[in-house]
Amino acid sequence: MAEVAYRAASRVYPGTPPVRAVDRLDLDIADGEFLVLVGPSGSGKSTALRMLAGLEDVDEGGIEIGGRDVSDLHPKERDIAMVFQNYALYPHMTVAENMGFALRLQKVSRAETARRVSETARLLDLANYLDRKPKALSGGQRQRVAMGRAIVREPAVFLMDEPLSNLDAKLRVETRANIAALQQRLATTTVYVTHDQVEAMTMGHRVAVLRDGLLEQCASPRELYERPATAFVAGFIGSPAMNLRTAALVEGGAEFAGTTLPLPRTLLNWAHDAGLGELTVGIRPEGLRPAGADEPGFELTVELAEELGSDTFVHGRIGSGDGDRRFVLRTEGGSGPPVGSTLRVAVRDPGAVHTFDPTTGRRLEP
Repeated sequence: MAEVAYRAASRVYPGTPPVRAVDRLDLDIADGEFLVLVGPSGSGKSTALRMLAGLEDVDEGGIEIGGRDVSDLHPKERDIAMVFQNYALYPHMTVAENMGFALRLQKVSRAETARRVSETARLLDLANYLDRKPKALSGGQRQRVAMGRAIVREPAVFLMDEPLSNLDAKLRVETRANIAALQQRLATTTVYVTHDQVEAMTMGHRVAVLRDGLLEQCASPRELYERPATAFVAGFIGSPAMNLRTAALVEGGAEFAGTTLPLPRTLLNWAHDAGLGELTVGIRPEGLRPAGADEPGFELTVELAEELGSDTFVHGRIGSGDGDRRFVLRTEGGSGPPVGSTLRVAVRDPGAVHTFDPTTGRRLEP
């Protein structure tokens, strides 16, 4: 069994004040799970991975693998294998030699090494490239060799630090599907770091969203999308991002660009009792639609219409405010209005409106 657990684990860099790169991280990863750590630059995701690998110290708390505290163990004692962003292949070695190098260091027999390398090469469609040097391979093939070098070790945990960032867009899409399918086939516990939320949503069984060293939410991709725990998660997960705006509470709902967005009476009563005069309202681009002639809505001044084939994303501003008034509407492909025109917009359904505390950013669900 290879469960992984962060137990209030922190990485603190000295300074004035000290920098808590990872701050009291509590996270349980099940045996065989594919967990993705995602967040913007500086969120602590790579540091958290390196703490698990033993490449960064655990200053507070602890980390367990398979129920064993590994916080003070050397990386080679943790039974992990890591795939780096730059592949880190030896240029003077063949593909077979690169994949089998770690086994040679472990004094694994030549016959067993050859067997593991051969099986892994077939798994990764590298059987015809075993005699080649890395310089004779494409970026995607080098990435698969780096994967193969990790797989042949048969570790308890795979660690992957943005392994697709050096690939072009088309190859990234193809390779992330291959990695997800491979992990499901191997059933090895995997912790994967990326800054790309689309990559996170399409690959992980669960996704952990970090911000400034703190865990904002860890849940399935669907739950992150439909029930974000904080305004940060709501704005980070989804492409294009959720529209977020602070709105004043009025009778029956929230004042929104000259119209009132209806909110549940229980929420309004709770907000009143809590002394809130405003809240943060979130609506995803697909939660908006062009308004009918006689229904309430708000006006959107069109600044850009992105045609993406089956969809059109209409970017614009409501009212005459600053950046927080910029909104995105998702419509059918080919239906983008001209730039500079005005479009009346309504909410598709009351369930499309998300509400958050304007101070803490936490989801409001009394």
